[in-house]
Formats: sequence, C-alpha cells, structure tokens
Amino acid sequence: MRVSSPSRAGGSLLAHLVLAGLGLVFLLPLLWMVFASVDPDASLRASWPSGFTLDHFTAIMTPEIVYVPIWNSILTCGGAALITAVCSMLAAYPLSRYQLRFKKPFLYSVLFATGLPITAIMVPVYGMFVQANLLNSLTATTLFLAASTLPFGIWLTKNFIDGIPISLEEAAWVDGASAWQSMRYLVAPLLAPGLSVVAIFTLVTTWGNFFVPFILLTSPEKMPAAVRVFTFFGQYGSVRYGELAAYSLLYTVPVVVLYLVVSRALGGRFALGGALKG
Repeated sequence: MRVSSPSRAGGSLLAHLVLAGLGLVFLLPLLWMVFASVDPDASLRASWPSGFTLDHFTAIMTPEIVYVPIWNSILTCGGAALITAVCSMLAAYPLSRYQLRFKKPFLYSVLFATGLPITAIMVPVYGMFVQANLLNSLTATTLFLAASTLPFGIWLTKNFIDGIPISLEEAAWVDGASAWQSMRYLVAPLLAPGLSVVAIFTLVTTWGNFFVPFILLTSPEKMPAAVRVFTFFGQYGSVRYGELAAYSLLYTVPVVVLYLVVSRALGGRFALGGALKG
C-alpha cells in the first residue's frame, strides 16, 4: 500500500486550494451574467435576482442588435478559422517534412510574430486598407484576422505534423503516391484533431476581438457582435446591465456549441491508433 508523505499531501492540498480560488475568480462573472440577465433590477453586483423576468432577452432579440451582428461574427471569425487551418497545414507540412535552407530563421520569425501585439500594427494596416479601398469590407477584414492568427497556427500545426510518423508517408510513396496525395489522403485525416484545435483557437481569439473590426469596419450593418456590445453603454457612464448580461450569454452560445460539437466528434485525440500495426 502506497502512503503519501505529509509534505506531498500538503502540496496537493495547496494546489487544490489555488485551483479552487482561480475557478471561483472565473465563476463569479459567469454567475453575474446568469443572474443579471433575468433580474428586473440588474446592477453591477453579482447577487441573487430580486425577481425573474425575460424582458432583457425580449429587448435585445432584434436583427440590428443580435441576429445581424452574430451572423457577421460567424462569417468573419468562421472564415478566418477556416483559412487559418488550411493555410497552417500547407505552410507547416514542408517545415516539418523537408530540410529547408531558411527553415530555422523562418520558424523564429513565426515565433516572434505570435507575440507581436496587434495594436502595434493597426496604424499601418489602417493606412493600407484606406489606400487599397478595402475599408468596411467583411472579406478584407476576415483575411486580416486570419493573417493575424496564422503565425501561431503554423507553429502549432507543425508540432502536430511532427507527431505523425513519416514512415506512414514513406509507405504511401513506395506505393506510388505523390507528396500531395500523401498529405491530402494520409496526413490531413490524421491531422484533423490538430487542425480542429487551430480552428477553435482562431475562432475564439477572433470572436472576442473588438479592436480590429472596430477600426476596419465603419457601417453599423457590418459590425460583428464584439463591437455591437457598445449598444448597451449610454452617456455619462450609464449601462443597461440586464440587457448587457442577456446579450453576453447569447454572444457566447455559438462558440460553446461549436467547441462541444467538434470535441465530441473528434474525441480530442489523434487518430493514430493502429496506424503502425501490420
């Protein structure tokens, strides 16, 4: 029978207390959203509702506040996630499989780009968009969002491809498959869980991005949900807390649903089981 030492038990207890404290810090804003969304007298305090009402949801369920902004977010963020996943695989595959001359400097450049704050480049990006007549374009904004998350996507996808044995591709090459065919029919299916991680990370990152669409989009009908949150902030610091909480709950639903669907479909692990048998 294995007996843990007092120091190990004390360390485990301390770790659990720290994790519980962090969980409570993240739980309080969620409780506020749930309580304030149905509280007729909603305020900034996270307290038990004084009553129950759905008037806050009724007030925001309009095309200009919820439906159109969320649809714009799905188009821009979903498009950015798809573009990032595909381009990350195409860029990471040769970095993982081939000995390129400038491979290490390129990887260091990608790593540096992952830590570059997007606010530092928004002024030249805005000037470029104005000169190219791309301002207020959902397509151009989607491409820029994809470009801003692509460095991290490439770095992450390369690590996933490194975990796929190259012997599987060598066997396909012996059977007459080209490099493109082995990547399309062998690597891509095995890489699906990894690409789903890249896509979900991109979607979550861009879904909550307020600064980029606020700068690059000017028409109210093209604003995504992250920018439409301004609707609930009035003049002189007044805030409609109940409607803001209800909107925040609806705003998080698409991302949560997508995460649950993807994680349930892929099982959260690589499909390499049995690939090396035989």
